[in-house]
Amino acid sequence: MAQNTTINCAPGEWTLLTDSNITMLTFQNRRGGDVLIAVTATPSPPSTLAAGVIYKAGEGEVGLDLALLQPGVTLGARVYAYAQGEAADVFVSHA
Repeated sequence: MAQNTTINCAPGEWTLLTDSNITMLTFQNRRGGDVLIAVTATPSPPSTLAAGVIYKAGEGEVGLDLALLQPGVTLGARVYAYAQGEAADVFVSHA
């Protein structure tokens, strides 16, 4: 299902940003501390923090092809955020 919303990510846990399999994403860490953004090939969250790419407050990507963010993950993917240290608001838009 398409989304165009801001999701609050509690600190210290993976938060699902996409509720369906996608291949392209726009997102921005709008407020808070650093967030890890990770792509998975299943609806399950990553099993390690090493799976994520760090984005600081204000950083993000526009029209990101997920195969470029994490090419080792099969497409048909879900995207998760992990707020480090403090809660974060992550804007997410995808079809």
